[in-house]
Amino acid sequence: MYSWMEVLGQWKHGIVYPRWAALACWGYGEARFLFYPPASWTLGAALGAALPWKMVPGAYCWIVLTLAGASMYRLAREWLPAPDALFAAVFYALNPYHLLIVYWRSAYAELLASVLLPVVVLCLLRIFSPEREPGFRPALWLTLTLAAAWLTNAPAAVMIHYSVAGLALVLAVRERSWERSWRPLLRTALAIALGAGLASFYLIPTVYEMRWVNIGEVLSPGVRPQDNFLFTIIADPDHNRFNFLVSTVALAEIGLLAVAMWGSRRWWKKHVGTAALAGAPRPRAFRGLGWFGCPVARSATELETPWTLLSAWGAASAVLMFSVSNLLWQHLPKFRFVQLPFRWLLCMNAALAMLLTMAAKGWRSRGLACAILLAAVIVAGYRIQPPWWETASDIREMSNALPDGSGYEGTDEYVPAGADAYELDKGLPLVSDDTGASVPSQVLAWGPIEKHFTVHAATPQNLTVRVFSYPAWEAEVNGTPTKTRTTDVTRLIVIPLAAGDSDVHIYFRRTSDRVIGNVVSLISLGLVIAAWSMAQPKARPGQPV
Repeated sequence: MYSWMEVLGQWKHGIVYPRWAALACWGYGEARFLFYPPASWTLGAALGAALPWKMVPGAYCWIVLTLAGASMYRLAREWLPAPDALFAAVFYALNPYHLLIVYWRSAYAELLASVLLPVVVLCLLRIFSPEREPGFRPALWLTLTLAAAWLTNAPAAVMIHYSVAGLALVLAVRERSWERSWRPLLRTALAIALGAGLASFYLIPTVYEMRWVNIGEVLSPGVRPQDNFLFTIIADPDHNRFNFLVSTVALAEIGLLAVAMWGSRRWWKKHVGTAALAGAPRPRAFRGLGWFGCPVARSATELETPWTLLSAWGAASAVLMFSVSNLLWQHLPKFRFVQLPFRWLLCMNAALAMLLTMAAKGWRSRGLACAILLAAVIVAGYRIQPPWWETASDIREMSNALPDGSGYEGTDEYVPAGADAYELDKGLPLVSDDTGASVPSQVLAWGPIEKHFTVHAATPQNLTVRVFSYPAWEAEVNGTPTKTRTTDVTRLIVIPLAAGDSDVHIYFRRTSDRVIGNVVSLISLGLVIAAWSMAQPKARPGQPV
């Protein structure tokens, strides 16, 4: 919420896309918005502009869970009639892991990423079923989805990209023909590359400027993968309590997934494969479409592809939450940056929602399954670790901490490299000397990305500014660019001044990596628009153009 509040404040200063969180670390600032993807904090700030802050978290969760349910409904309608698809949508929106995020973790960006997972499956199925939707359009939809993943949550984006690679491989193997699979695989690879290109205005600065911050803190003890496998115990009671909570809920979900995989396979063979091969009426969702747009006479093995896809995804997600998968976490590229193995519940629940709907034929069995999972959340939550709550007064106190400049606690990994945020002096003046004493000055501007003040020095001295030193900050003294220094432990900006009057102007410049990122995104956007225009479906003979 501090991020949302600060973004709204920077919008009021005319900064459309914030990069520097000026009020983080008690006003010393940090490069938070350079590294934290923009989707969630943009939505949160927009809601804060329209609603009282005490209503914003609830409104955010309501919007995101509704969108997650809508995307699952769209996927489920590929195979299921409307009532069953609605159950899958509601189950997915309110699955136990989403409840953990809402009431315990407050991982709002990760929650937003759940909207994209059903869309990924839908896009892949269409890419590998060209008879249904020929051309490059399905790959372009996947491109937009993958770009959105990068701009929503970085750990979720890593999981989504590995999921896309794995699911595409499963679909290619099911084709049993290189001639049929190479083109969809190529289009999937192009979608991954083009999606990264669209998100380059965020990705390139993130990758390049990672060396400028303490990014290693994201893999510090307690948040490393090996410390967060299910039922892992370390020398931290608070960590162990939450891990036991999420492990208990995850185990209940994994057990239900196993039952759903077995039951849904029987459903799939009975209601889809057998009916198709026998020429019987198709489920309502298929009428007028053909089986995934393919001839009815396809083999039963091919017709089981969606079940195989969902089951493989769910099973792989479950395995990755246990320590048996540690080698993968340590050696797969960037896999460690997912940090918390239980995050794979995000993907597992997308598969579970579909498989459970197919396996549980009656509403009683569906209600029983939901009751078991809800009971697991409630019992584990109140017996192991109760949820925490912010009251309206807490949120009011948060919102008051920003206008008065007192700021808020920062995030270790976004603090400039080498700086120790725990040694900061909350009472340090905006402008001070080597001893920390206030220096008489006239502050002309003290905004998020600009500091402007005048100083009269009787003798040459070093001026310490209450801002973390970061390579993007540049200083001018009397209109002349000046090379700054830094304090030893806290790494604050130090400006050498000559005797006399000095006009000091510090500003957060647009670095070359951000310029390159913007250019790559614009080029990628042009390619997407051109490909979209070229992929316009052609009218069939006898159809109006």
